[in-house]
Amino acid sequence: MSYEMIALMMFSSLMLLLFTGQRVFAAIGFVGAASSMMLWGVGGVDIAFASAIKLMKWYPLLTLPMFIFMGYVLSESKIADDLYKMFHVWFGGLRGGLAVGTIGLMVLISAMNGLSVAGMAIGATIALPELLRRGYDKRMVTGVIQAGSSLGILIPPSVVLVLYAMIARQPVGQLWLAGLFPGLMMAGVFIIYIVVRCKINPNLGPALSEHERQVPMAEKLRLLGAGLLPVIIFATMMVPFVKGWTSLVESSAIGALTALAAAILRRRMTWTVFEISVRQTLGISCMFMWIILAALCFGAVFDGLGAVKAIEGFFVGEMGLSPWGVLILMQISYLILGTFLDDTAMLVIVAPLYVPLVGALGFDLIWYGVLYTITCQIAYMTPPFGYNLFLMRALAPPQITIRDIYASIWPFVGLMVLSLVLVMMFPQIALWLPNYVYGN
Repeated sequence: MSYEMIALMMFSSLMLLLFTGQRVFAAIGFVGAASSMMLWGVGGVDIAFASAIKLMKWYPLLTLPMFIFMGYVLSESKIADDLYKMFHVWFGGLRGGLAVGTIGLMVLISAMNGLSVAGMAIGATIALPELLRRGYDKRMVTGVIQAGSSLGILIPPSVVLVLYAMIARQPVGQLWLAGLFPGLMMAGVFIIYIVVRCKINPNLGPALSEHERQVPMAEKLRLLGAGLLPVIIFATMMVPFVKGWTSLVESSAIGALTALAAAILRRRMTWTVFEISVRQTLGISCMFMWIILAALCFGAVFDGLGAVKAIEGFFVGEMGLSPWGVLILMQISYLILGTFLDDTAMLVIVAPLYVPLVGALGFDLIWYGVLYTITCQIAYMTPPFGYNLFLMRALAPPQITIRDIYASIWPFVGLMVLSLVLVMMFPQIALWLPNYVYGN
């Protein structure tokens, strides 16, 4: 049997196991380990063992539990509630102002947590009921929350980019810096869209009444201070890292300790909050470690087969596609996979094929990590089985139907595609900051 056929059988077996409902890490790890033993006998066990040792020796992995813990401490201590009150007071007088504030809330939640699920949960439980009560159009605000929550996997400290860094063997710090400007650019595009649309049709996002806007300046300043707390925590963590004073792992520890100290000083840190934060951190960290371990094993077998060279020869040689044509096909395949898989599953399934191929075609792997993440954001929101669609359906009130949820996302999907095209056409949007920081 040819190596190409073996690679195709491995990929087909993996997809079959996933469709039967098996856990992602179990399916990927089983196919990788079983294939290595069938190909190389008892010695094939060394591939899985070497992958485990490589994972345990990867020092930047320590950032993963630190940032997850930081996010859960800030979330469970209800600091996000103060954030939304701040945006409510300061932006309420603008048409669509609360929707703009919701995007700002999502950006700060992303900087605290690094997961889209946290942003979605906070947006759906805190912002959505308030927006609906204020007379905002239900379809527009549903799209706002779904699009805003997707920023969590792009703006640092993105947990998804940590996973990509391990599989692609790229520096986590450079990937985080690369995701910052594209994430803020995308948030800015969302805000411009909301403001323009509400200016054209004020009924979509009415401003608060004069009576509701009459808040004492002392209260406004108090809320502003509370709202700036996550920004201060983020700066305390990232500035020493960008300046070169601390390593990435040391910065993550500073962020976790600062968040814990902030919750204690605000008298929000109870034993229940601490226990929930630790339990959630342990569960998510272990999940990501198993997924990375399985992906490394699966990818090592693919490397041993030379499958990447075969695929490169097929696309570039036999089909005659240019490197850009191959890259665009990759992004389209991610969009298709995203209709029934989450971001981590997409990455660990196709990364053994795509990441080495991207490098072989001459593209920057840091830049491609940002493209992959933006494409995951789009895939999260595309019917029929986009991950965010069903999460929103589970969290939204009864008056928001699945039809409303599906209809709400198309303007924002278009804006995300525009952002993706801009980053593809102008790579320096993603690469300028990491090149500047690491160049110095």
